[in-house]
Amino acid sequence: MMQEFDAPFWSWYIIVLTVASLVGVALFLFSQRTRRLAPGEKAEQMAHKWDGDLVELNNPLPGWWVNLFWITLVFSAVYLVLYPGLGSFKGVLGWTSFGQYDAEIEKAKAKYDPIFNQFMGQPVEQVAASAEARDMGQRLFLTYCAQCHGSDATGATGFPNLTDADWLYGGDAETIKTSIANGRTGMMPALGAALGPDGTRQVANYVLSLSGANHDAGLAAAGKPLFEANCAACHGADGKGMAAMGAPNLTDKVWLYGGSEAVIIETITKGRAGNMPAQLQALGEAKVHLLAAYVWGLGGGIAAAPAAAPAAAQ
Repeated sequence: MMQEFDAPFWSWYIIVLTVASLVGVALFLFSQRTRRLAPGEKAEQMAHKWDGDLVELNNPLPGWWVNLFWITLVFSAVYLVLYPGLGSFKGVLGWTSFGQYDAEIEKAKAKYDPIFNQFMGQPVEQVAASAEARDMGQRLFLTYCAQCHGSDATGATGFPNLTDADWLYGGDAETIKTSIANGRTGMMPALGAALGPDGTRQVANYVLSLSGANHDAGLAAAGKPLFEANCAACHGADGKGMAAMGAPNLTDKVWLYGGSEAVIIETITKGRAGNMPAQLQALGEAKVHLLAAYVWGLGGGIAAAPAAAPAAAQ
């Protein structure tokens, strides 16, 4: 799009290049005219000859074939007058792909926004109980979320399972909605250089011990002080994680990248970086609200705490 090129040079560059190409093709086509043979006159044999008896003659191209080339040139010239294509020239019809796209979006909004907006005034938990809302949320999920989390929302390596009760940032309705709307960026720093190969293996075994997985007790004992010095700031002294930072709980058996000793060593050595893209601008608040309700209702969503009863009057 020429809107991306502010300098007039680029507009003239495209105009000159396009017009020169059309003129060049026309001149080439004109130069290739061949005199038509008179009645009874035989075509001349050119110098080229292949496979013994395959020869090239100077017969002219059929008229209908040549005319097709001219028609395409005329069509190109008319198109470039009517529609944008010559640099910043917008064409006499004033058509733009931006205008067509915006018109189609406005038409779709007028038709579908009332359907999505009917749930905006309801809490996420209430929306999740509606069969109609669940169906709409599922279609949105399959369109925008299944590529990473899977069509069944059980996730994959590096992408969280949304059907269990294990949440990096929290599983209440509003937190899920915030995650979808604004996205999340997680970062596990690489500690391999700081710990060294032996220290990394010791910490990995200590991490395995936190969830009761098979581990080397001696290495785990040596890894505990290293964990407290390098990892507890994010994962907590007890290894149960910190939702405010998205630091995972290391005491359960849920692993985003894998829970073997080799994978944990790789995670500690190289670190991890995860990104959940923000969806609010692309989808709008109503669709985000429906998606949050669908995800919350998959089975792992945490119910909001009941409101405290008002104190009795004295």
